[in-house]
Amino acid sequence: MFVSAVRQHSPPECEATHGPHIPVRCLVELVRADATKGAIDTMTTRSGQGHGRPDPGLDAIMSERRQLINIAYRLLGCLTEAEDAVQETYTRWYAMSRQQQDAIESPGAWLTTVASRICLNLLGSARARRETYVGEWIPEPLPERTEWISGRPGGATVDPADRVTLDESVNMAFLVVLESMTPAERVAFILHDVFCHTFAEVAEIVGRTPAACRQLASSARRRIRESQGPASPTAQQAGIVRDFKQAWEAKDIDALIGLLDPDATAIADGGGLATTFLRPIEGGEQIARAWVEIAHRASSSDMTFLERTVNGQPGLVAQQDGVTVTVFAFEVAGDRIKHIWAVRNPEKLRRWTTG
Repeated sequence: MFVSAVRQHSPPECEATHGPHIPVRCLVELVRADATKGAIDTMTTRSGQGHGRPDPGLDAIMSERRQLINIAYRLLGCLTEAEDAVQETYTRWYAMSRQQQDAIESPGAWLTTVASRICLNLLGSARARRETYVGEWIPEPLPERTEWISGRPGGATVDPADRVTLDESVNMAFLVVLESMTPAERVAFILHDVFCHTFAEVAEIVGRTPAACRQLASSARRRIRESQGPASPTAQQAGIVRDFKQAWEAKDIDALIGLLDPDATAIADGGGLATTFLRPIEGGEQIARAWVEIAHRASSSDMTFLERTVNGQPGLVAQQDGVTVTVFAFEVAGDRIKHIWAVRNPEKLRRWTTG
């Protein structure tokens, strides 16, 4: 149903470029659904105008918010930065006069262009920032919709307009591959292959010719194909993650080794704010031994492990006194775990906090 609903709105150019190994779909119409619900409360009047009277074009402008959040998260891999980029986009819109706004033929296209350019600039500066990041940098993990809560005081449910649509283009393995791309490749690929913008539209954002943007997207697509094998069915992934959790809690090293690919890799992100291993652990046996050691420490600190959806796929979370302190994302290939990403940086776990 999801696939058919999306394909109905997919431009021919977008459909034609999707290879069989690229698990992405066009999201333009999907993410706009319910986009205005709750968002109107955040901006009820045109800044500095109307003395509190409603802005007649507000619904149309705010209906783009969820679309922009979805684009920005996929471009940046960090929801906090994505929200900031979208906020800056709206700030620029409302900084214009009413006459300037009315002269824009398509406000939605203008907002997308500005948000994407902001993200492109942020991607360039992010590379420099991550050179000084303590340990490995992993994209910010997202909970399943029913578990999604904000980091705002009081733990209020997040605005639906700020919610990211969880599909194949936000699973952790996919986002990690995106991190290996150049900023221009990432923008061209996400805007064209995922959100079905034309290369002419992408060219205006990236500042290159449509032909060059086509090559950027093609290069990005190749990276995706080379890094990802056939995806295992979700039910199978969930079963393997569940078996891993049980073997982990039982401190059964042989069972863990049997569930891990011999060439598996485990990466942790503490950002210097939480204790964790700073370098990747390579090899199934080495990972199993490290996880048994973690289990021994957890048993003395009243830690509980729960099955949760992480970026749309089966994962695990570690909670202490009801507060999530680690989120584990997995990549499963066949019947073995190929990658484990453990996020402990508390700044990336705000939407997981339950206490």
